[in-house]
Amino acid sequence: MTVHSGRVPEFSRINSGDFAARGRPPQGAPARPDYRRSAGVLGAQEREPAVTREGRRPGARTVTTSSKKAAGQDYDAGPFVPQRGGLPTLRRAAAGCEGCPLFRDATQTVFGAGASSARIVIVGEQPGDQEDRRGEPFVGPAGRLLREALGEAGIEERSAYFTNAVKHFKFEIAARGKRRIHKAPSLREMSACRPWLAAELRKVDPELVMALGATAGKAVLGTSFKVSQQRGLLLPMPAWDALGHSDASGADGIPVREAAAHGCVVATIHPSAVLRADDREAAYRGLLSDLRVAAEVLRSGAERAAAD
Repeated sequence: MTVHSGRVPEFSRINSGDFAARGRPPQGAPARPDYRRSAGVLGAQEREPAVTREGRRPGARTVTTSSKKAAGQDYDAGPFVPQRGGLPTLRRAAAGCEGCPLFRDATQTVFGAGASSARIVIVGEQPGDQEDRRGEPFVGPAGRLLREALGEAGIEERSAYFTNAVKHFKFEIAARGKRRIHKAPSLREMSACRPWLAAELRKVDPELVMALGATAGKAVLGTSFKVSQQRGLLLPMPAWDALGHSDASGADGIPVREAAAHGCVVATIHPSAVLRADDREAAYRGLLSDLRVAAEVLRSGAERAAAD
């Protein structure tokens, strides 16, 4: 196991200049290779038909709205979620989601990324400014920090699927200038988006879910979850159909062997909290400690599989 040196990664290197925007290929042209394709997410066995002329995705139920202003008032993404198909089908359908009002101001839907065979699903709160512009999760400063921490904890990035509890960026414009300031999603917005998260988890069916922050924890475990009290614990994996409806209050955690055999949820702070912390060193050490708890479960699961 890698021993933490006690030093936080160089935060000065974490900036928007590290990430170049990607263009979209013309309609009908093959998409250029990216890390998702290399991870197997867009393999031939999972490819689905393109968007129809009417703009709807195959398998998704047709939803009509009288106007953009009226769209999203039902606060339910369920009608937009296809009943058939793999992750690529879900991703294309999510691009047209109007399940809550957040789609109106966001640049685009930011769906999950990673392999359908991922052992761990990492759930954040919502996309940030850079994620909203690029259409990919965890590509901003917090994402860069998270990936470094995963490596230090011994969790391979290729074994992870990255997503968020809410798929659109919620923000407000700064009083001076045009900078978009992150605004936490409401419980209603989180609940509206939960059908997408449940659909992703069904397709990936991971051994472990890592919830980053309070919003992600509540989306997975229910409103009784408190990250300050339950971070770093091995909590029972909920049924995907009952996602967000567990009673996590008073949960003390389960043994590693049980967690490895039946799946579990591990919660920690969101990496953006490290960037905002007065004592970044201490905050990073806490994040790393929780990630190592998850890494231990994954190692135990691998040893159990090898023994079988």
